Amino acid sequence: MKTMTILRALLLALLLLPTVNADDIVVITGLQTPLKNASIKQLKNIFLRKSLLSESRLRWIPLNLKLDDPLRVAFSKSLLNRDPDALEAYWNEQYFQGITPPYVVSSEEAMLRFVSNTPGAIGYIAPCHLDKRVQEVFRLNSPLSFKQRCE
Repeated sequence: MKTMTILRALLLALLLLPTVNADDIVVITGLQTPLKNASIKQLKNIFLRKSLLSESRLRWIPLNLKLDDPLRVAFSKSLLNRDPDALEAYWNEQYFQGITPPYVVSSEEAMLRFVSNTPGAIGYIAPCHLDKRVQEVFRLNSPLSFKQRCE
């Protein structure tokens, strides 16, 4: 009787746990970039182009994936708390002040190549694509799973 009560309680507890089907998003820079650990605030400022230079005076070159890429949508929601589409007005205003939005690359492999070969470049990838060409500077929690990108 006591064992059944404990089993029921455990089963109920498991059913009440939130289902998590998520992956991290890895923020990357080139190996030659002095930034080794970034904060959320730093990343927001870099990707919103409010911070144009690193502490060592290296020009930041933030990168994005295509507007409709699920990884970009998750990145924007996780870091900036907005959909990429919702940033259009922001970028229109910045453009008239001489600030351009982050460059857009077509794939995670393009992101890896650009970041690894360009001082100051910073981007993001699914964890399974992290390799020795780049360094991880931050991991963002994402509500989405990117496991299908890795298969």
